[in-house]
Amino acid sequence: MNRRSFLKGAAAATAGITIVPSHVLGKSKTAPSDTVYMAGIGVGGRGYGVLKGLHNTGRVKFVAMADVSDKQAKRAKELLPEAKLYRDFREVYDKHLGEIDAFFCATPDHTHAVTSLPFMRAGKHAFVEKPLTHNILEARTMTMVAERRGLVTQMGDVGASSDGIRTAQEIIEAGIIGKIKKVDCWTNRPVWPQGLQPPTTADAVPDYLSWDLWLGPAADRDFNHRYLPFKWRGFWDFGTGAMGDMGCHIMETPYVALGLGYPTSAEASCTTMWADDFVEADYTGVCPPSSIIRLTFDHKAFGEIKLNWYDGGLMPERPEQLPADDMPGNVDGGSVFYGEKGILVTDTYSGNPRVYLNDGTKAPAPVKTLQRVKNNREGHIANFVDGILDGVKTSSPFSVAGPLTESVLMGNLAVRAFQFKSLKPGKTATDWAPYEYPGRTRLNWDGENMKITNYKPANAWIGREYRKGWEI
Repeated sequence: MNRRSFLKGAAAATAGITIVPSHVLGKSKTAPSDTVYMAGIGVGGRGYGVLKGLHNTGRVKFVAMADVSDKQAKRAKELLPEAKLYRDFREVYDKHLGEIDAFFCATPDHTHAVTSLPFMRAGKHAFVEKPLTHNILEARTMTMVAERRGLVTQMGDVGASSDGIRTAQEIIEAGIIGKIKKVDCWTNRPVWPQGLQPPTTADAVPDYLSWDLWLGPAADRDFNHRYLPFKWRGFWDFGTGAMGDMGCHIMETPYVALGLGYPTSAEASCTTMWADDFVEADYTGVCPPSSIIRLTFDHKAFGEIKLNWYDGGLMPERPEQLPADDMPGNVDGGSVFYGEKGILVTDTYSGNPRVYLNDGTKAPAPVKTLQRVKNNREGHIANFVDGILDGVKTSSPFSVAGPLTESVLMGNLAVRAFQFKSLKPGKTATDWAPYEYPGRTRLNWDGENMKITNYKPANAWIGREYRKGWEI
């Protein structure tokens, strides 16, 4: 399989089945196709859940699937034995592009864009797991391609289809808590080992795995069992840490409910990692065990809004208005909106929105002005299919999910700037306080032009270096 010929074909391809759904012809007519023909890329783990959810709509037929791990793909093949299965997603593109209308991608973060963009450029509707991409440039590119090709798109942040996010927005728009100046968001992630020394030894590659395909655009390195199947999230080359894992589920609440855009600044503070007593570790390429990230946004009605993020066991300040038997979210995390008249608290996935007013009175229920999604967040996957066949608006189109992902990844960019260091003149790595940290500052962000204006070295993390043959 030649990567160059694959990319050449991707740039030129426009073929595919044209769906004429029944709503176009009228309820009394039968459409030529009320079935979405799909491919699934990354069908183990969360991918199996997406695959099963799409299959269970009864409106999707899978033509082909791909997963770099035969072990991870086993359940998918048992569920859909008639679908062709490959290790290399490029074979799906080469052999089945003209047979599919849409695809989903649930691979690790670092391969979302390189996998999805060829299909999107060929006009295929896209369901991509969160975070939408691994870096800001990829998110902007995915958003632009989706718009230019007129695609139906959905990111896998299931809370976007919940009643909770709509109720939260209605509370804010009704002015029940007044003008909002601050939002605190937090998560219990990482729930995997993070901030440890990277692997220094090589393990034998299992026969069920194509390690080179799994690496995709990341630099070549030896296989180690510490990366798979889940812990890759804690390595910058592959994952996006705690914020990337849960930011699109939790930050989505204030981002959508407040109608935020690009952040204007970002600043981070992270746990220091130690290699020995009084010896600071130099663990290049690993996400920190915990972090606090401070983002600012300009809001048309409220002015500057501060959004603070906490992870790794760190928690925001407990609001005075919060009753003793409640917490600022649920066990997985949540959000607290601070308004002039009181607070709004939501759980992870925008769940269970509740208001506590400053004067202790019971808050009125907001008028329902926003259309709900059938089956709440459980209907998120079906909402994508309905968008293709019935023309309904999807809950997390890339026009929203792309900028949301960019905002989440801007927080990660601040973390990487905080971690960046160099030895002071005359110091060794085992000396006390041996490093300089030039990136430990508030980063001013020009979102429209995708650049940091006051610390230029951090612009290197807007994108990434791609292994030859894996460029986007």
